[in-house]
Amino acid sequence: MSPMESFTPIASTIGGVLIGIAAAGLLMFHGRIAGISGIAGGIFRREPGDMAWRVMFLVGLLAAGVGWSFFFPQDYLVEIERSTGALIVAGLTVGIGTQLGSGCTSGHGVCGIGRLSKRSTVATISFMITAALTVFVVNEVLGGAI
Repeated sequence: MSPMESFTPIASTIGGVLIGIAAAGLLMFHGRIAGISGIAGGIFRREPGDMAWRVMFLVGLLAAGVGWSFFFPQDYLVEIERSTGALIVAGLTVGIGTQLGSGCTSGHGVCGIGRLSKRSTVATISFMITAALTVFVVNEVLGGAI
């Protein structure tokens, strides 16, 4: 499927608005940043009184995905053209990067830039440049062989 065949401006706009509402609500009503890596990582720190909202946020993410897949299973038909090893390395690399960058694209890109944070703007630009370079190297230099 070409990029133009998967162009979904209405669904993408609705999704973006919902993400914005969720991020703003979490910040306004609970004083928390909706950065997924920080929310998930906080579960392992086990700070007293800080566990329930994190678990419920992550359960909500999973429940929404499962619920959507029940009604729109075609949205989950994805072919991954990389090996299992490459996916494991990619996942671990992203995990390490979120720790080094003190957050992920949801925390920095959605919430940080929305709060006009210079640090988050620089982090998000770094993420995007790194992603573009990674795609270029894997696809053009290595021939997509990973």
